[in-house]
Amino acid sequence: MPLPEIAKEWLKKAEEDYGFACANIEDSEYFAQLCFHFQQSAEKFLKTFIIANKLEFRAVHNLIELLEICRQKNPDVQQLLDACLFLNAFYIDTRYPVHWPANYDKAAAIKAKEEAGKIRDWIKKALNA
Repeated sequence: MPLPEIAKEWLKKAEEDYGFACANIEDSEYFAQLCFHFQQSAEKFLKTFIIANKLEFRAVHNLIELLEICRQKNPDVQQLLDACLFLNAFYIDTRYPVHWPANYDKAAAIKAKEEAGKIRDWIKKALNA
C-alpha cells in the first residue's frame, strides 16, 4: 500500500533512531542511550503502522499499548510482544534515575538492537504487503 506522507515521515524518524543506535553500538560506552534509541525506533515503527492504517492512538510511549492498537488491523503483530516487553522499560530507565536495578551493557544494547530489528522488519514487511 502506498504510505501517506505523514507515515513516511514517521518511518524516516524510526529509521534514523535505529540507524543511529546501530552505527554507534560498537564504539560506544553509552549503552543506556543506545537502548533508548532502539526503544524509540520501535515506538516510531509501531506508530508508523498505526498512522498508515488510520488507527487512533493517544500520545504514549508504551510499546504494549501501541502493539494493542496495531492488533486492531493485524492480529499477527502479537508475535512482537516479547520484543515490545523487552524494549518498553528503556523509555524511562535510560533517561531518569530509577530505584530498581538497571544494567546497561553492550549485551543489553545488542539485545535491544535485535528486538528493535524484529519490530522494524515486521512493520516494514506489513506496510509493503
